[in-house]
Amino acid sequence: MDEVKLRCELGVLTRPDGSVLFSEGETTVVAGIYGPVESKINKTLVEKACVEAYFRPKSGLPGVKDRLNESMIRNVCEAVIAVALFPRTAVVVVVQEMQNNGQLISCALNATCLALLNSGIDMKCMYAAVTCFLDRSDSIVLIPPADEREIKGSFMFVFDSVEKTILASHTEGSFSIDQYKDALSLCREESTNIFNFFKKALTIK
Repeated sequence: MDEVKLRCELGVLTRPDGSVLFSEGETTVVAGIYGPVESKINKTLVEKACVEAYFRPKSGLPGVKDRLNESMIRNVCEAVIAVALFPRTAVVVVVQEMQNNGQLISCALNATCLALLNSGIDMKCMYAAVTCFLDRSDSIVLIPPADEREIKGSFMFVFDSVEKTILASHTEGSFSIDQYKDALSLCREESTNIFNFFKKALTIK
């Protein structure tokens, strides 16, 4: 099976505390982390940091799908950042879509993880997001078919780096329970490659 090519460049932006240009296959995003910073009064939490996520599409104004991406990014970040260490503050996550070839949300989540690591903020663990696709021949593949009409379904899973438990998931299309289980198994296996890529990216000087 073909492997998805991963590429990244850390610290590409000067203003955020951590940033990365990240590519997953032909999908590319830029992610920036600001914080912990002073939170807005109406969002201040006494016992922990407030996580804000903003997803900017390649062009135009954010739509419903972009809001869904923001929600998923915020929920995953809240689960892995040691938010209890930073009460009454905010951690702001900003993701800019550059190119989408089908793995947009997993690419955005992986970029966010690398940007968090680049910022040095305390985290409970790393996480890796993997997308796979069910094609018309009922094969489950990591690289999307060139023709979108060949895609019957898509699966996205987010795993933590400790026990590889699922932090989040998102599916589209029609598929059987067995196909879902096969997709989950493939994505969990692929997450190992992503975690190894993270570690290698962080040790390169």
